[in-house]
Amino acid sequence: MIEAQDMVKVHATGYNLEEVKIILNHDIKLNISGIEIEGKQGEMLNVPRWIAQVLESEKHAKIEDADMVVELKQAMVKENVQGEFELATLDPHFYIRLKSYMKTLPQQDFDKVESMLNTLVRKRQGKIVHLADSSKLTANLSQKLTIEERLFYENIYKNATDFRKQILGDTK
Repeated sequence: MIEAQDMVKVHATGYNLEEVKIILNHDIKLNISGIEIEGKQGEMLNVPRWIAQVLESEKHAKIEDADMVVELKQAMVKENVQGEFELATLDPHFYIRLKSYMKTLPQQDFDKVESMLNTLVRKRQGKIVHLADSSKLTANLSQKLTIEERLFYENIYKNATDFRKQILGDTK
């Protein structure tokens, strides 16, 4: 069985291999690991995210990506609108995308976003514990969970089932 951390690493790697749009800050001609990048200042290109991150860190390009702070705020509003034991739908890679985005933030902004993220995680964690304690993971519920949350749900469900068996034994 794959460990939770390994599963998240696999999905994070996949996320970094996805293409993202960049805008070049100046004329450029590069060959990075066999991938040729050539363009003029202001031109928009699609490149794998890991390359975009290197180019952005070296001030060669700007990544054109979704504002994850806006997505986090929207997720919080949607979660608050749901019932006490209902989950809003999150993209399977929501936390992976958010953590990647947070790495680019100045410390003060990072702290604010981290606080919002903690609020969302606590709320969803409570709902997931309640749901996992009472039923198996359904296809409908699975679609609402992120990769990390799905693993958490499965662990809680397994532990709750094992606990009940320990106390009650096998039922007839």
